[in-house]
Amino acid sequence: MADNKKISSVSFFNSRLTSIISIALVLFLLGLVFLIGLLGNKLSVYVKENMSFSIILKDNQKEADIKKVQKTLDAQPFIKSTNYISKEQAVRELEEELGENPETFLGFNPLQASIEVKLNSEYANVDSMAIIEKQIKSYTSVSDLLYRKDMMEMVNENMKKIGFVLLGLAVLLMTISFVLISNTIRLLIYSKRFLIHTMKLVGATSGFIRAPFIRYNMVSGIFASLLAILMLTSALYYLQREILSGFIQILDLTTLLAVYGVVLILGVLLSVFATIVSVNKYLRLGVDKLYYI
Repeated sequence: MADNKKISSVSFFNSRLTSIISIALVLFLLGLVFLIGLLGNKLSVYVKENMSFSIILKDNQKEADIKKVQKTLDAQPFIKSTNYISKEQAVRELEEELGENPETFLGFNPLQASIEVKLNSEYANVDSMAIIEKQIKSYTSVSDLLYRKDMMEMVNENMKKIGFVLLGLAVLLMTISFVLISNTIRLLIYSKRFLIHTMKLVGATSGFIRAPFIRYNMVSGIFASLLAILMLTSALYYLQREILSGFIQILDLTTLLAVYGVVLILGVLLSVFATIVSVNKYLRLGVDKLYYI
């Protein structure tokens, strides 16, 4: 009797452990997709806000006029930052690139002073840039405005494509997650189908029968979520240490906690919902059908 009880306890523990690990692996993949999606959005903002364009200033501008233009630009809602580059600084930078000072063979500095501008991410698109260009060119101190229209279009187009792919992947994984979690829980409840029928015979209500299964799998869902969160943290640590040493700078604590919260909530909700669906299936079946499923 003691041996049978011990074997039953070991079997119960193994089945619950297998269930928790199975659900955790699914939640890990789901959390990874959410994390990549949020990182992709932050990466999009980071890339857009680091695309710059140059405002070429007219020659012989007074320092006060240049500062006035820069101050006006800084006050605009679409401007993230500005950086004034004098003619002398521009020629030094060109010398570093070419390895030779153009003044030595031209006899004069051919470059013009400029202001390098970085936009806020929501304005870093071709449509907004056309309006911004028209406004900036109206300034009397401005000679021209230079920016890579093709690069801006390419970045925005690629970010849209990545967003659609990640959204589709998230929906697909959510569906797969529910199916896998549902099947895992259904296998656990399968062994209790005759117990469910016996409880029905003695007059137990559907809610009373479902309650212990819901509590049991809710706890399993919490443990599975915590295991998935641990796996995600380990993956992020490995990624930061071995592959992309600077990517954590894009990922802030709020984003990370949001992903962890989603994983925890989904682990509980999917487990509870799958339990209700599985128990309801056996509640509807007659005793003769319980032998053939």
